[in-house]
Amino acid sequence: QVQLVESGGGSVQAGGSLTLSCAATGPTGSSYCMGWFRQAPGKQHEAVSMLAGTGTTSYTDSVQGRFTISKKNGVNTLYLQMDNLKPEDTAMYYCAASMYIASPHCTVAAGPAEFGTWGQGTQVTVSS
Repeated sequence: QVQLVESGGGSVQAGGSLTLSCAATGPTGSSYCMGWFRQAPGKQHEAVSMLAGTGTTSYTDSVQGRFTISKKNGVNTLYLQMDNLKPEDTAMYYCAASMYIASPHCTVAAGPAEFGTWGQGTQVTVSS
């Protein structure tokens, strides 16, 4: 059973950068769809970025060009590099994984109910 542990959240001013990490205990090979969701107070989970087993990446429109998802296989860790942060990026960020989502469907269109493995979340706060 894969477990996920996020780190790297914090408080920054608008325009700043943060890098979130998601360490996976257990194998998350090419069969896994992994990604990041976020949830702001009073709002539903929003898919931010996905990484398919094929290496294909997907981003929601509001973060395109500012966020970069990547994975370091040697240490089994997923990253989310967040640059030019905006106050509207403030949310709890969650790492999620699923071995049942085929690569063509591993996009930000995938809903949270499709992911069976979640991390505990890490808070990102961006002040103006």
